[in-house]
Amino acid sequence: MSAGGDCSAPIAPPVAKKVEHRMEMFGDVRIDNYYWLRDNSRSNPDILSHLHQENAYTDLVMAGTKQFEDDLFAEIRGRIKEDDISAPIRRGPYYYYHRNLKGKEYVQHCRRLVPDTEAPPSVYDEMPTGPEAAPEQIILDENIKAQDHSFYDVTAFKARVSPNSKLVAYAEDTKGDEIYTVYVIEAETGAPIGKPLTNLTSDLEWAGDDALVYITMDEILRPDKVWLHRLGTEQSDDICLYHEKDDMFSLDLEVSESKKFLFVASESRNTTFAFYLDVSKPEDGLRVLTPRIYGEDTRVSHRGNHFFIRRRSDLFYNSELLACPLDDVSNTSVLIPHRESVKIEDMQLFADHLVLFERENGSQEVTVYHLPTLGEPLTRLQGGRSIDFVDPIFSVYRSGSQFSSNILRFTYSSMRTPPSVYDHDMDTGKSVVKKIETVLGGFDESNYFCERKWATAPDGTMIPMSIVYRKNMVKLDASDPLLLHGYGSYESCVNPCFMGSRLSLVDRGFIYAIAHIRGGGEMGRPWYENGKLLKKKNTFTDFIACAEYLIEKGYCTKEKLCINGRSAGGLLMGAVLNMRPGLFRAAVAEVPFVDVLTTMLDPTIPLTTSEWEEWGDPRTEEYYYYMKSYSPVDNVRAQNYPHILVTAGFNDPRVLYFEPAKFVAKLRDLKKDDNMLLFKCEMCAGHCSKSGRFESLREDALIYAFLLKALDMIPTPGSA
Repeated sequence: MSAGGDCSAPIAPPVAKKVEHRMEMFGDVRIDNYYWLRDNSRSNPDILSHLHQENAYTDLVMAGTKQFEDDLFAEIRGRIKEDDISAPIRRGPYYYYHRNLKGKEYVQHCRRLVPDTEAPPSVYDEMPTGPEAAPEQIILDENIKAQDHSFYDVTAFKARVSPNSKLVAYAEDTKGDEIYTVYVIEAETGAPIGKPLTNLTSDLEWAGDDALVYITMDEILRPDKVWLHRLGTEQSDDICLYHEKDDMFSLDLEVSESKKFLFVASESRNTTFAFYLDVSKPEDGLRVLTPRIYGEDTRVSHRGNHFFIRRRSDLFYNSELLACPLDDVSNTSVLIPHRESVKIEDMQLFADHLVLFERENGSQEVTVYHLPTLGEPLTRLQGGRSIDFVDPIFSVYRSGSQFSSNILRFTYSSMRTPPSVYDHDMDTGKSVVKKIETVLGGFDESNYFCERKWATAPDGTMIPMSIVYRKNMVKLDASDPLLLHGYGSYESCVNPCFMGSRLSLVDRGFIYAIAHIRGGGEMGRPWYENGKLLKKKNTFTDFIACAEYLIEKGYCTKEKLCINGRSAGGLLMGAVLNMRPGLFRAAVAEVPFVDVLTTMLDPTIPLTTSEWEEWGDPRTEEYYYYMKSYSPVDNVRAQNYPHILVTAGFNDPRVLYFEPAKFVAKLRDLKKDDNMLLFKCEMCAGHCSKSGRFESLREDALIYAFLLKALDMIPTPGSA
């Protein structure tokens, strides 16, 4: 047996006390013995003691593999080029970029002057860095700001330079609870401007050079109010531009690519309507751009004399693209009609071009259209040109561009191709690579193979999977270990992108697969609709079908099959573990949403009211019993389970720590096996684990060490 390979747990695990909590609805009584683990103040000493005991138990069980875990962390970190800069992006008179320093967790935000601001941007532009170049300005060094904090996250930075380039606004979270404080500083000196704005979301935009628009939340952390703040005034004097009183809706804020308008979206899971604010006249307030129509989702932008509207409805479920005059927003014309097989996911506007980010048959597409000269009529667009990509399965997303230029910047990767930043000339069709993420340690993408496979769900639906493995490390004879990942909620797509830390599994002979199950958006809007509400169980049976396919086709056996999912993907883990525990060797549920029914019955918990359109409102009998039938905490029973690792973030505002804590406590009480059941609650983290580019990798090292331990694959000390 390999070192640390004994997966039984002779050490007694923590046993949570039982305090009966009776809940009754529709004549159905549920007893929750672990409801006491909930403490909104996060200060109850009994709860804190229990969580610390769970963490200590995890450390104790993993103590025999701690050196291997540390070696894994060093290996993962060793692939990162620690001193590096991002691909500079030109905005106005400056190139903006961020710099990583050797040994430092966080980034420096920097800029340099563009030598010739009159020269039009080109895909061949390079930021000068030699002795004759303009000096570098370090606008903000996160390492300095983070010194006094266990958790530190800065967001809302890159695009939040004032229009005159003199000021910068940034949002700071020092707990992981996603409640931000906003600071305004002089870009050249870092000197603070006015007092910080407190208790905000990360949504923040400039309205001219002396005003900011931001969003605040209510007591259940629902973004509900949008405000106008004048620099130099008190936050208490700010003007509320809109208050969304419907607790099914939350507010969102973005700026048009033209920088002439701000858009405030009020959105539920099924409906979105929009307001606009003229940046040159913020005192005029918000005006309605698209009306509130149940079941319609509208996303908007601006160019010239028109607003552009991406509209989804029950009839046009994959979205159509419309335009309307600025002075007659109800007079819309169709630019791109709805197509049953092509979903419009995003749009990006330029002075002379329109770019659509689309999806067909599970794969992404990027299509560029040339727009008529400003002032000419806008008619139906045709003759778009698609950008070609190399890999059979890949991920692509926009990553910042100048509205007035003909250059589209995007980031491309695949499961074997590191993230690569490209500038694409939309007139010539030429793409020029600006930056490829360096992967140290002898990485060679030609050693890896990725492919798309399709499993058949119980109802006959074909479910796509993305698969990668190292060609010289697998046999494909059912003897290989395999990690199957899934999510399947919120219409989110799990794109087949690159992840450097994953090499620590793949280079040890793992096959890695993503199940693109229903509830996600990979196959269009109906893919999502058929994996939510009263069809949610399709998500779980799709995942099981993918697992069975991989076993049937000889990728692995159930003795070598591991699974993982995060957040709503953690719900997936809990559901399939209860349904088919014997199908898997090990499972990792990261910040899992597992107490579905109890949470959705409590509108005082953050996100509950806005989630009713995703999961259903269990205050109605049909949804109550349907959700109870799959809610992981409610379906734990006396049976054998595989090895399980569960994680949580103590300050997580999305999945509160007590959900995974209750799930583990109930599993400990009822499960009949001697397999590992470990719970790791990060006490200084939120939904996305620890902050810092290195510290966040420690969770990956723990997960990989756990999986390898469960599979008895940890080498003895001194072996190769």
